[in-house]
Amino acid sequence: MLELQHISYNVEQDGNNKGILHDINLTISERFVAITGPNGGGKSTLAKVIAGIFTPTQGRILFNGEDITGLSITERARKGISFAFQQPVRFKGLTVKDLITLASGKNIGVPEACNYLSEVGLCAKDYIDREVDASLSGGELKRIEIATIMARSTALSVFDEPEAGIDLWSFSNLIQVFEHLHEKINGSILIISHQERILNIADRIIVLAEGRVQNDGPRKDILPTLLGGAPGVCSALTDKVR
Repeated sequence: MLELQHISYNVEQDGNNKGILHDINLTISERFVAITGPNGGGKSTLAKVIAGIFTPTQGRILFNGEDITGLSITERARKGISFAFQQPVRFKGLTVKDLITLASGKNIGVPEACNYLSEVGLCAKDYIDREVDASLSGGELKRIEIATIMARSTALSVFDEPEAGIDLWSFSNLIQVFEHLHEKINGSILIISHQERILNIADRIIVLAEGRVQNDGPRKDILPTLLGGAPGVCSALTDKVR
């Protein structure tokens, strides 16, 4: 379980102290949680605070009862928090099998690595020996990244706008992967997204705007208010893919 207690985050901008997050209080234990809201509302910043890329200016972060506020992204990964960037990292010289093996933390064989690729809808024989480099498309990289997260099987997996930079066909396939991931993963999934189709498979939706939690609750209660253009959050779904 993840607990955010009075989390604030400020940055220095043009000599001034600018607040990005303001007194965020959340407890996350559901299987699939989506955070949405207008651009510039602090969503990606919050994801990076959870992952350990940014350290909050104020507040505490508890993970399964342990204070992890001062831990780095590497230390949090060891505790069971995975983070997927908007643009997955490319590793020239590293094969897909190598990457999945590293993620799993054990010396897995080709059949097991291939199983993870099959789980995300990739033909294993076409990808297992390929390098994780510029020859892979954005959609392929996203699915391989999800395969590595499945191999790690962490308690909390954080995805920052996984739909960014991929085409419509890849996005449709990505939705199917997340639906499958929801069923398979033994932990919680936290996704930052604008997309209605991603929000529609979440158990809970949190709306973040101007660095504050504006709304929070089950999908059935929150999603209709977003689609209806609730004041202050209507822009959250302006780029939705139906």
